[in-house]
Amino acid sequence: MPNLSYKSFAPDLLGWFKKNARTLPWRDTNDPYLIWISEVMLQQTIVSSVIPYFEKWKKKFPTIEKVAKASLTQILRVWQ
Repeated sequence: MPNLSYKSFAPDLLGWFKKNARTLPWRDTNDPYLIWISEVMLQQTIVSSVIPYFEKWKKKFPTIEKVAKASLTQILRVWQ
Protein backbone atom coordinates (compact mmCIF):
# COMPACT_ATOMS: atom_id res chain seq x y z
CA MET A 1 0.00 0.00 0.00
CA PRO A 2 1.44 3.43 -0.92
CA ASN A 3 2.26 6.00 1.74
CA LEU A 4 -0.57 8.57 1.54
CA SER A 5 0.75 11.46 3.56
CA TYR A 6 -0.86 14.88 3.25
CA LYS A 7 2.26 16.09 1.46
CA SER A 8 1.62 13.70 -1.39
CA PHE A 9 -1.99 14.64 -2.09
CA ALA A 10 -2.22 18.24 -0.85
CA PRO A 11 -1.14 19.81 -4.17
CA ASP A 12 -3.70 17.73 -6.08
CA LEU A 13 -6.44 18.54 -3.59
CA LEU A 14 -5.67 22.26 -3.66
CA GLY A 15 -5.58 22.19 -7.46
CA TRP A 16 -8.96 20.45 -7.57
CA PHE A 17 -10.41 23.01 -5.15
CA LYS A 18 -9.11 25.94 -7.18
CA LYS A 19 -10.72 24.50 -10.30
CA ASN A 20 -14.02 23.31 -8.79
CA ALA A 21 -14.77 25.44 -5.73
CA ARG A 22 -18.15 27.12 -5.69
CA THR A 23 -18.35 30.86 -5.28
CA LEU A 24 -19.77 31.38 -1.80
CA PRO A 25 -20.14 34.71 0.05
CA TRP A 26 -18.30 33.58 3.19
CA ARG A 27 -15.26 32.71 1.09
CA ASP A 28 -14.91 36.40 0.18
CA THR A 29 -14.07 37.45 3.74
CA ASN A 30 -11.41 36.92 6.35
CA ASP A 31 -13.74 38.20 9.08
CA PRO A 32 -13.88 35.47 11.77
CA TYR A 33 -17.35 36.63 12.85
CA LEU A 34 -18.89 36.18 9.39
CA ILE A 35 -17.11 32.87 8.85
CA TRP A 36 -18.42 31.66 12.22
CA ILE A 37 -21.98 32.74 11.33
CA SER A 38 -21.76 30.83 8.05
CA GLU A 39 -20.51 27.72 9.87
CA VAL A 40 -23.41 27.83 12.32
CA MET A 41 -25.92 28.30 9.51
CA LEU A 42 -24.35 25.50 7.47
CA GLN A 43 -24.79 23.09 10.38
CA GLN A 44 -28.55 23.67 10.20
CA THR A 45 -29.26 23.29 6.48
CA ILE A 46 -27.83 22.90 2.98
CA VAL A 47 -25.51 25.41 1.30
CA SER A 48 -28.01 26.64 -1.29
CA SER A 49 -30.47 27.52 1.48
CA VAL A 50 -27.86 29.29 3.60
CA ILE A 51 -26.71 31.79 0.97
CA PRO A 52 -29.76 34.13 1.07
CA TYR A 53 -29.98 33.91 4.87
CA PHE A 54 -26.28 34.64 5.22
CA GLU A 55 -26.58 37.68 2.93
CA LYS A 56 -29.59 38.95 4.88
CA TRP A 57 -27.78 38.41 8.19
CA LYS A 58 -24.61 40.13 6.96
CA LYS A 59 -26.61 43.14 5.82
CA LYS A 60 -28.56 43.47 9.10
CA PHE A 61 -25.74 42.47 11.49
CA PRO A 62 -22.38 43.15 9.78
CA THR A 63 -20.54 43.05 13.11
CA ILE A 64 -20.86 41.20 16.40
CA GLU A 65 -21.43 44.61 18.02
CA LYS A 66 -24.61 45.04 15.95
CA VAL A 67 -25.83 41.67 17.21
CA ALA A 68 -25.03 42.66 20.80
CA LYS A 69 -27.14 45.82 20.46
CA ALA A 70 -30.10 44.06 18.83
CA SER A 71 -33.07 42.66 20.69
CA LEU A 72 -33.67 38.93 20.77
CA THR A 73 -36.80 39.51 18.67
CA GLN A 74 -34.75 41.27 15.98
CA ILE A 75 -32.15 38.54 15.96
CA LEU A 76 -34.68 35.72 15.74
CA ARG A 77 -36.60 37.50 12.99
CA VAL A 78 -33.48 37.61 10.81
CA TRP A 79 -32.36 34.09 11.78
CA GLN A 80 -35.62 32.30 10.95
